[in-house]
Amino acid sequence: RYERREDFAVVMQPFFRNTLLPLDTISKPDMSFFAADCFHFSVRGYAEMAMALWNNMLEPVGEKQTYNNFTHDRSKLKCPNPEKPFLSTRRNSGFGNSDLSLEKTESSVPYWAVIVTAVAGVLLGSL
Repeated sequence: RYERREDFAVVMQPFFRNTLLPLDTISKPDMSFFAADCFHFSVRGYAEMAMALWNNMLEPVGEKQTYNNFTHDRSKLKCPNPEKPFLSTRRNSGFGNSDLSLEKTESSVPYWAVIVTAVAGVLLGSL
């Protein structure tokens, strides 16, 4: 939808896709990454996620890290490269529009069919 825009891009940041639960020194879940409810992240957990997200935004599309290693190490934070001092998008990662079919295609379902189906569903539901 936004591939042809020069001023806007949507990029999937997969840093959490293959992440494993962080473990402590005795191979138990490291609870220092989680809040008291054991579901939400703690300040430490959010810091790790923020670093992983920032690093992902600087990595070119197709080369993004898909996991977070949960090492409490600030040196893993990446800085913008002088040759590429910007956030990576599909376009500036070298993909451009070459492998995308962005031609406007007609929907296989006419718009009026959706409206008729919705009205019929409401009528049948009310009966």
